[in-house]
Amino acid sequence: MLATLASTAPVYLLIALGFIAVRLDVFTAVELRVMGRFVLLMALPALLFQALAKSPRPSGPEGMYLLAYAGGSLLSFGLVRAWARHARAQTPASAALSGVGAAVSNSGIIGYPIVAQWLGPTAGLGLALCMLVENLLMIPLAMALADQGAAKGPWTQTLGQTVRGWAKHPMIIAIVLGFAAAMSGLSLPGPAARAVQILAGATSPVALFVIGGSLCGVQLQGQRLDIAGVAVAKLLVHPACVLLAMALLPGISADMQAAGVLFAAMPMLSIYPLLSMKHQLEGRAAAILLVATLLAFLSIAVWMWGLPQLWPVHPATA
Repeated sequence: MLATLASTAPVYLLIALGFIAVRLDVFTAVELRVMGRFVLLMALPALLFQALAKSPRPSGPEGMYLLAYAGGSLLSFGLVRAWARHARAQTPASAALSGVGAAVSNSGIIGYPIVAQWLGPTAGLGLALCMLVENLLMIPLAMALADQGAAKGPWTQTLGQTVRGWAKHPMIIAIVLGFAAAMSGLSLPGPAARAVQILAGATSPVALFVIGGSLCGVQLQGQRLDIAGVAVAKLLVHPACVLLAMALLPGISADMQAAGVLFAAMPMLSIYPLLSMKHQLEGRAAAILLVATLLAFLSIAVWMWGLPQLWPVHPATA
């Protein structure tokens, strides 16, 4: 347990540094937004391209991993969306955003540093495949369902508009180019590859700092059960659903199974409040993000301790 806590501690120390820097007025909210845009539009796409370009060509096991991660994420999304809609009487938009909060992980910023420390090179391929599910399936589906009430046309039309918008995003372009590089066997020239490596290396420290700074000033008053429900579902229900799917589908290695469950055990993506802003729910989303990020310090350690008890995982930190 101490070893797993030690592997997660650097992540939370950087988050704490960002929180303190904003609390002491070293950085402003405007400056944090600029740094956040740098991560989303430049550094994180470079990380995704690098991880995919160096990965083996997709084959049967990778396809089964994709299917398992997508199935587990859809199950978690559906369960939490139904709970929010019927048990908590939330609006369709609010319920869809609750669902995506419990089904889309911060796999690139918080997840990758932790899984890479724990499982080594397996983390790169797992990250790329998780990002495919998150960006090409879960986020467009959730945004289409959230926008359905305000849309004039059917939800399928809204989904198409959402997908077309995401298709222009640098993260999606990086995923496509990375897969193309992996399939073709081509690689970037030395200087370009080094530039991508340097840019990708900025993802984790800058993004973790921004997450910490964005948590400063978040208020938790009101909707406490809704906030706690989504946060706990993200940390427990989502990984449990992915674990079930991984166990049911054949051909997935133990290390990849563990990587998928651990990626699912991460708190929700850091842009979760931004996704909720269109429906004036960013305050609640920020509170959910805060609670999940704080609770994840212990829940991730528990998952890292428990997964080797289920499968013959080979942690790099062992």
